[in-house]
Amino acid sequence: MDFPETASPAPRRAVRTILAVDDSRTALGVVGRRLSHLGYLTVLCDSGAEAMDLIAARGFDLVLLDMVMPRMSGMQVLRAIRSGAETMDLPVIMLTGRSDPAAAVEALAAGADDHVAKPVDFDILSARIERTLARMRRIADLKKSNAALDARIAERAMELGEARAELAAARVDRTRLIASIAALNDQVERLGA
Repeated sequence: MDFPETASPAPRRAVRTILAVDDSRTALGVVGRRLSHLGYLTVLCDSGAEAMDLIAARGFDLVLLDMVMPRMSGMQVLRAIRSGAETMDLPVIMLTGRSDPAAAVEALAAGADDHVAKPVDFDILSARIERTLARMRRIADLKKSNAALDARIAERAMELGEARAELAAARVDRTRLIASIAALNDQVERLGA
């Protein structure tokens, strides 16, 4: 009996989690809906302080951060993210209503991975998110490779240390053996004389 071939399921892309931070609840709602339609799990918050709490409490793949917010600005949040040992590599895309090029320069100089002007073109934002996430995956892979290489180097250094210790012990044994042979030769010569 022949069974029909079943196609293997296509590999599923891991769901990426994005934290969207904006003091405008309307803008957050739009961003949340659009990113959800693009396949992202989106967490929304409307203040910089809340964003820092959420970032500390759970892992995000990327942060979309409004540049201008009351109390704690997006720039302050960005600087706090970059100053944390556990969050310094967290990808951040700044969003701003400022249309001047200085806003982009300011955001990038402070450590943002990218900058998108409002009103947001979601095709452009999606492309920039994907590019940023792909770069972060490559960086993560590189870090794993470096860690594996560091472990191999440490292992080889230990092996080299052990080989040097064995060589030093063999040299000491050789020196003792030469001294013993010389002493025996001296005894033989005295006995034969």
